[in-house]
Amino acid sequence: MNRRDFLKSSTALSGALVIGFYLPAGGRAFAQAPAKMVYPPNAFLRIAKDNTVTVVVKHLEFGQGVQTSLPMLVCEELECDWTKVKTELAGSNPVYGNVFMGGFQITGGSSSVANSFDQMRLVGAQARTMLIQAAATQWKVKPETLKAENGFVVGGGKKASFGSLADAAMKLPLPEGVKLKEPGQWKLVGKPTRRLDAPDKVDGKTVFGIDVKRPNLHTAVVMHAPVFGAQVKSFNADKVKAIPGVTHVIEITSGVAVLGKGYWAAKTGRDALEIEWDIPPESATLSTERLRADYRAEAKKPNGAVVKAAANADALKGAAKTIVAEYEFPFLAHAAMEPLNCTVEAREGSAEIWAGTQMPSVDQAAAAKVLGLQPAQVKINTMTTGGGFGRRANPNSDWIVDACEIAKAAKVPVKLVWSREDDIRGGYYRPMYVHRAEIGLDAQGNILGWNLDIVGQSILAGTPFESMMVKGGVDATSVEGTADTKYEIPNLAVKLHTVALPVPALWWRSVGHTHTAYVMETLIDEVAAASKQDPVEFRRKLLAKDAKFLAVLNLAAEKSGWGSALPPGRARGVAIVESFGTVCAQVAEVSLENGAPKVHRVTAAIDCGTVVNPLTVEAQVQSAIAYGLGAALYSELTLKQGGVVQSNFHDYRVLRLSDMPRVAVHVVPSGNKPSGVGEPGTPPIAPAVANALAALTGKRARVLPFANEKWA
Repeated sequence: MNRRDFLKSSTALSGALVIGFYLPAGGRAFAQAPAKMVYPPNAFLRIAKDNTVTVVVKHLEFGQGVQTSLPMLVCEELECDWTKVKTELAGSNPVYGNVFMGGFQITGGSSSVANSFDQMRLVGAQARTMLIQAAATQWKVKPETLKAENGFVVGGGKKASFGSLADAAMKLPLPEGVKLKEPGQWKLVGKPTRRLDAPDKVDGKTVFGIDVKRPNLHTAVVMHAPVFGAQVKSFNADKVKAIPGVTHVIEITSGVAVLGKGYWAAKTGRDALEIEWDIPPESATLSTERLRADYRAEAKKPNGAVVKAAANADALKGAAKTIVAEYEFPFLAHAAMEPLNCTVEAREGSAEIWAGTQMPSVDQAAAAKVLGLQPAQVKINTMTTGGGFGRRANPNSDWIVDACEIAKAAKVPVKLVWSREDDIRGGYYRPMYVHRAEIGLDAQGNILGWNLDIVGQSILAGTPFESMMVKGGVDATSVEGTADTKYEIPNLAVKLHTVALPVPALWWRSVGHTHTAYVMETLIDEVAAASKQDPVEFRRKLLAKDAKFLAVLNLAAEKSGWGSALPPGRARGVAIVESFGTVCAQVAEVSLENGAPKVHRVTAAIDCGTVVNPLTVEAQVQSAIAYGLGAALYSELTLKQGGVVQSNFHDYRVLRLSDMPRVAVHVVPSGNKPSGVGEPGTPPIAPAVANALAALTGKRARVLPFANEKWA
């Protein structure tokens, strides 16, 4: 089959120009996808007779702005009227595969714009070429005498709208070898552009997953085990069935579901459930205190898996000064504003799902298995989503599986809704980690050697990605940003100690960099202080061979006024981190108010390659800083007797409006392909603040969140 193919529709898309194409394997592969894999058609465009342009967005929109940035790429090449552009979120279909992630339909890894950059522009360019050819045939002129502009094909004194040419254009073969614009020709890409989805969100028209309504819809809630690993032993539903509005009580794999004609009836019924749990002995005694002691003991053992071996294993023996530091990072919840939800209609021989999922490919397969169907028989409608941060990209599809089990048993349309408490206590967290570092310095403060031991769970163990991304006992996501650091550190040695726990673990915004960046950046700062060097200048020396890092670091230092005087009681701290192909540096300005850290200002500099929409980049860095800062200051999940202690925002605190600093975002101009934006702003904020606090107080924060420290 030809790699590029022209797709036509005679039903819903009749009268529209429809573009699709094949792309060969390549680019940034996720999970080391086989090179022989061929990606199916993965981008679509519709031009209707009324001249409206609909771009089908293949990635989940959950705040990162893809419903604007991806259409911008199409429309840049198409030369359409931007005011007539509409968008739809793509449902489950292999044509929407992510070329960076093995062809799976996935939104994650800060890859939405990066993997779509060439695809979407090519769609627009091919459509423009076909429209021009259609006009040229109609007018009996050469296509090179015509051009497209603002939704029309013009030339030779004639003018025709895209909509009037769509029928003729769709009958043409898909053109090969279409040339894309040079950056100097761009009219839309790179320009600050207001979000297409903003007006409907502001006036309440946007339908989120939790808003879905269907005929005869029953709301379901699930009583999950209060202890990780526990199973239902028995339950009494007599009181539940007597509650008005309750329709079903069903045992499922993960617990007991209560269905009702509305959320309140279902929740009230669940509250009345009497369940006896079979609790594994190893889970019953699980606590943060025990894990803390176990992890710290494990970090001192020599049996970790070798990530990187030092050239000279005895380098620290000759040190004039040694820094020994132990760090502790808690479990973290994703805590999205919209809790998990999923609506399922299971029919004879088919099923339909409405959910805001980051992994339609994975969830479609999981749903099909539960419902006894083939994946192609399960349709997933992708809903606009109120945040995700990785929680909606679960390889085990836990919330999707729950909803499908309930719908299969109840034989009615079901909307599964998690409460905030369900969400906080329901598992799949950023794992707890402990790091232990030993750094040797000579008499002049130069680094002689650096040993780092990391203890924590693997987020890939037991998933389809384990065989591809766990090598030699090393989960690559647990150690990213350490052994591969761009700092010139002699005799760097890194080991990983992977522990197994019944606590479900999952990626969390910026994944391993959430803890590795903190350790690396605060230790670099500590070494700079020990050698009496300015933190920015010290980093410049260690990054002297990397022009990209230096440009970002220098821009952040310049824009923050690094080295200039501050008001009394304030200090600055700096951090620079590379993640998802992007380098981001941040300078935080902090003080202490009532004995607690107060962040007043953050200056960020970022090199994320070519910028499609500067407003999106600014917003994403701001939001990443807010997300990471809340975790650094306050967020923490603790375990007691095998369960999570916290339950809602009153005891699992996130950043509040009054905590948000002023943030300035500066972009390093680049002609490189786009790289990640959604996550790279998160890792630098915690170490930047910690380094500022160290400059202010002399205290190095080794345990997060900072609320656990006494600062005054």
